[in-house]
Amino acid sequence: MKAAVLKSFGSKLAIEDVPDPVIGTGEVIVDVVATRVLSYMNEVFDGTRNYALDLPVIPGPGGIGRVRAIGPDATKLRVGDWVFCDPTVRSRDDVVAPDIALQGLTAAGPGGMRLQQHFRHGSYAEQMRLPTENAKRLGQITSEEASRWCALGTALVPYGGFLAANLQPGETVLVSGATGNFGSAAVSVALAMGAACVVTPGRNETILADLVRRFGNRVQPVKLTGSEEHDREAMKRAAPAPIDCVLDIMPPSVSPTVVRAAIMTVRPYGRIALMGGVGMAGGPGLELPYPWIMRNCISIHGVWMYPPDAASRLIALVRAGLLRLEEYETTSFGLDHANEAVAHAAANGGPFKLTVIRP
Repeated sequence: MKAAVLKSFGSKLAIEDVPDPVIGTGEVIVDVVATRVLSYMNEVFDGTRNYALDLPVIPGPGGIGRVRAIGPDATKLRVGDWVFCDPTVRSRDDVVAPDIALQGLTAAGPGGMRLQQHFRHGSYAEQMRLPTENAKRLGQITSEEASRWCALGTALVPYGGFLAANLQPGETVLVSGATGNFGSAAVSVALAMGAACVVTPGRNETILADLVRRFGNRVQPVKLTGSEEHDREAMKRAAPAPIDCVLDIMPPSVSPTVVRAAIMTVRPYGRIALMGGVGMAGGPGLELPYPWIMRNCISIHGVWMYPPDAASRLIALVRAGLLRLEEYETTSFGLDHANEAVAHAAANGGPFKLTVIRP
C-alpha cells in the first residue's frame, strides 16, 4: 500500500509503498477514506513539540474509513462498515488506570510507548490497523461526507473535557480559548450538550462575532484586554447566570494569567476542566490560590482526551442533529500531496477549518 512516512524529525514525509498491515486477534483493518491534518502537525514533524514518536512512523491521528477485515472478537462490525478510527489507544490489562497512546501521533510514559510499538502507524496511508474497540460505527455515509466527519476528532477533545466536568443541560459554560480550532469546537459541543449559555472570551473580535453569527445569543463574547482582574469581571458580567463550568483549552504559548482570569470566574462548587498547554513550553505554572479552591469547593479535572465510549456518544449527537458538522469548511489533498496538506493546515488552522488527506 501507499503511505506517508516520517523517517526523521525535520524531514519531509516520504510518500512510498510499504507492506500492508497484518490483522491479529482483537484488531481491525480499515481502508482509510479521509483523515484530518492537525494545524500543528508541522511542529510535530520538525520536533518542535517534542512528541514521543518511535520513528520511522506512518503518522495520522485517526480518520474515517471502511472496514476491510475483522478479527474473531468482532460481533457487531461487518466488512464494509463506515467507521471512525479513534486514535486514543488504551492498554487492556488495567481498566482503572490504562496506559494511553495516540496512534500516529504520540504516547504518554513507558506504558504508552509500549503500546505505540505495536499500534504505531496511523492514518496517512491507504490502510491502517487499530484495536477492534477503536473502530466506531458511523452508519451509512457517502465518500464525499467522509471529509467532514473527520471533524469528530476535533470535537471529541473538548467533549471529553465536558464529560469529565459533568456538564448538564441548562448550565452556563465558559470556554477559555474559544477563538481557536479546538476552542470553537468546544463552543459547538457545549451547545449540543444543552448548555444554556457559553461565554467566549478572546482577543479576535472577528472570530467572536462569527461565533455569535453561527450559534446566536446563547453565545456571549468577551473582548479580552490583558488585565487579569478587569477581564475576569468582564467575563462574569457577560454570563446571564453564575458560571457552572469552565473549560480551558488554551495553547502552550498563552500566558497563565490569561488562563487564570478565565478559570477563576467559576462559581462556588463549580467545575473546571484543564485541557490546555500552560507550562508545556516552559515558564510559570498556573498558580491557582489554594484558599480559593478550598473555600469555594472548586472541582478541578485534568483531562487528556476522552473516555472510551465518548466517540459513539458524540456520533449520536451528530445523528440527532444537535452537533452540526456542516459548520466545518474542508480542504482536501491526495496522499501524494501530504506535505502540502501539512503546510496548508499550519496556515489555515482557524475555527471550523479542516484540512484533510484522502488516501
